[in-house]
Amino acid sequence: MLVVDGHGVPLGFHLAGAEQAEVRLAEQRPAKLVAGRGYDSAGFRVALRRREMAMYIPPKRRPVDWRAKRGRPVVARKDDYRRRYSVERSFAWLGNCRRLLIRWERLFRVYASWFTVAVLRLCLRRLV
Repeated sequence: MLVVDGHGVPLGFHLAGAEQAEVRLAEQRPAKLVAGRGYDSAGFRVALRRREMAMYIPPKRRPVDWRAKRGRPVVARKDDYRRRYSVERSFAWLGNCRRLLIRWERLFRVYASWFTVAVLRLCLRRLV
């Protein structure tokens, strides 16, 4: 998981194994949350509303005969995708490090340290 500002500069990240659901890891306390379709669930939206967080989550693709429920947007706003672009662009910048694209390291600590180096490198490039 990667947290970025409006310009795509990484502010923080969290690496975890595949056994943990990302939705559980995303329940932090930022003022706004921009997430992908995988985060579209009623429980996650309720948790964010309880914390009074603004959320920008496009709905999952649904069958043609699906009817909208009360309080849930049917179509994501165009602004949602503009905000998501800065996050996806940051992941693309991190993808320039081939070592991160294919995980060669067997130890999680080694992969986490290389990821940290890549994030630091990205921050230095964006700030300089």
